[in-house]
Amino acid sequence: MTAVLWLIPIAFLIGLAGLYAFFWSVKTGQFEDPEGDAERILKNDDYPLG
Repeated sequence: MTAVLWLIPIAFLIGLAGLYAFFWSVKTGQFEDPEGDAERILKNDDYPLG
């Protein structure tokens, strides 16, 4: 029973830390262009076709 009294607040704090990290990443623009990165992987700029 004593372990539950420790684990619940710890889980709550970890959840708050994750929520803070998510909002921070949205605020700093980490999710601005998710499709651009996926398309950039497929481009081959090393060997132009023309």
